[in-house]
Amino acid sequence: MQMIENYIDGELVVPASGEYFDNFEPATGDVYSLIPDSDDRDVNLAADAAKAAFPAWSSTPPEERFAILMRLVALIERDLEPLAQAESKDNGKPVSLARMVDIPRAAANFRFYATAAMHLANESHETFGANSVHAINYTLRQPLGVAGCISPWNLPLYLFTWKIAPAIAAGCTVVAKPSEVTPMTAFMLSKLCIEAGLPAGVLNIVHGTGPKVGSAIVGHKDIKAISFTGGTKTGEEIARTAAPMFKKLSLELGGKNPNIIFADCNYEEMLATTVRSSFSNQGEICLCGSRIFVERPIYEMFKTDFVERVSALKIGDPTDAATDVGAIVSKQHFEKILSYIDLAKEEGGTILCGGKAVTAETQRPGDESEPGAIATGFRVDSERCKKGHFIEPTVVEGLPHDCRTNQEEIFGPVVTIMPFDTEDEVLGYANSVRYGLAATVWTENLSRAHRISAKLESGIVWVNCWMLRDLRTPFGGVKDSGIGREGGFEALRFFTEEKNVCVKL
Repeated sequence: MQMIENYIDGELVVPASGEYFDNFEPATGDVYSLIPDSDDRDVNLAADAAKAAFPAWSSTPPEERFAILMRLVALIERDLEPLAQAESKDNGKPVSLARMVDIPRAAANFRFYATAAMHLANESHETFGANSVHAINYTLRQPLGVAGCISPWNLPLYLFTWKIAPAIAAGCTVVAKPSEVTPMTAFMLSKLCIEAGLPAGVLNIVHGTGPKVGSAIVGHKDIKAISFTGGTKTGEEIARTAAPMFKKLSLELGGKNPNIIFADCNYEEMLATTVRSSFSNQGEICLCGSRIFVERPIYEMFKTDFVERVSALKIGDPTDAATDVGAIVSKQHFEKILSYIDLAKEEGGTILCGGKAVTAETQRPGDESEPGAIATGFRVDSERCKKGHFIEPTVVEGLPHDCRTNQEEIFGPVVTIMPFDTEDEVLGYANSVRYGLAATVWTENLSRAHRISAKLESGIVWVNCWMLRDLRTPFGGVKDSGIGREGGFEALRFFTEEKNVCVKL
């Protein structure tokens, strides 16, 4: 049984409590490692180490930080396969997805910010005042100190490094908490940091639960900024603690994203991408399109073709190269998703495909196919996964736009579809939720694409594509999807304090 360790002041250490809790493999339901049950004592040690390391690291030239971070990039790329295998085992996602997306993106995060930090520019202004006063005003952007980074379980190493990389590259030191649901690749990253020669205390990783570790990070007096990705409710709790302490906050929270499909779209490209944007990573991505609105002239055709494509997805062992949809990350989340499928039925929805847990051990009684539902062949073939947490990709129709199923974040392989007739109508549907993270628009009408994009209440709009990311662009949401922006120079600026210097000439 592997015992995960904290990474504090450059060393792997056991938790102060000496206690651990179980880490489950979602695909099998079995315990395969032990997670430190850390608390405020471990966070205090990590914050002390980060504070002590800050003066030297913040004054290290960006070129030297670049060299260290690029060594880390090389090590992540060297260990691509074991990291991908670990990510799949810990999260339940297909190993093919972790190999193609998650781990390469983690390396790209460090590469991008290692380079970007050398190009972060400061402004200067030549100032002329009354009585021939002449001055130069310039802005210094200086690392703000110790930053707290708290990341979620759905894209574990991908989003963990998305926060850590700009903080370290900007000259901050970090106390970081990965999700206790998926801690393994963060633990492996600790070892790579030691091998890369990252100075002690620059990055500190404390494993444990949100109430014990996350809360201690948010409330620590020496931690000047909090970057958090996770649920909106948790974001609210963080804001209540951090705001009175005047900490900088970047909160990337929930989403209930609309996918708007007009009749003039490139139909085949739209269909293939919509299957992916609905069910990639088991639908456990904050950017997945969970509400699909289709212009009425093509609605029936789309429904038939979409359900046929979804029904052909292979759900099964994440280690199988042929698997499209893996396991749900935890039993708790598995049960939450199933409860929303029940809710969809109670609210009058028709299940067009899916709608059930997959294996005999988790099958619930009374889950006969809905009248008129299209038969599917969803199953898990692997004997190894007979106790795992698997849910069929589920498509629901017949629900009003303002019902709970269409308003609340499910974060799983469940989408709803409904027709619309006019632009104003679909904009009303799309903007009706409390969230505003991402949206997708499918149309070949350029004017309409710009018009709809401007009116959508969303931090990100993809037109005729999905998840096409440029790391130079700002990332984040509006409304209850959070505050602040990650990505590009926005993230580097977040981890700095601006100082104006005015020199009279």
